[in-house]
Amino acid sequence: MRHLIFVVGTSFAALLASTPAWPAPAISSTTVELPAGDALFPGGPEADAINNNCLACHSADMVVNQPALPRSTWESAVHKMIKVYGAPVEDSDVPAIVDYLAKVKGSGQ
Repeated sequence: MRHLIFVVGTSFAALLASTPAWPAPAISSTTVELPAGDALFPGGPEADAINNNCLACHSADMVVNQPALPRSTWESAVHKMIKVYGAPVEDSDVPAIVDYLAKVKGSGQ
C-alpha cells in the first residue's frame, strides 16, 4: 500500500511540476466613494419616530423611494421588521411610524 501511495504521489508531483504556472492576476488598490447616508426623513417632529428607529438599517431615500402602499401593508412591513429581522423598535413608536409611512407613501387604500 505504501508503494502505491508513493507511486501516485510521485506521479502527481511530476505532473504538477511540468504544468506551466498561470500568470498571477494583477492586484491594484481602488477607491470607492459611497453616497452620504445621513439624510433624515422629512417632516420635522412627525418624523421623529421613524428617524429614531428606522435609520439604523435603512436610508431615508431607500424608504421614500418605495412605491405607494396601503396603510395595512406598511403596518405589516413595520411588524415584519420587528418580528422577523429583530428591529429594536419600541411598541409605542409603531403607530407613529405607520402613520408617517401611510401619510408620506400611502396609496390611500
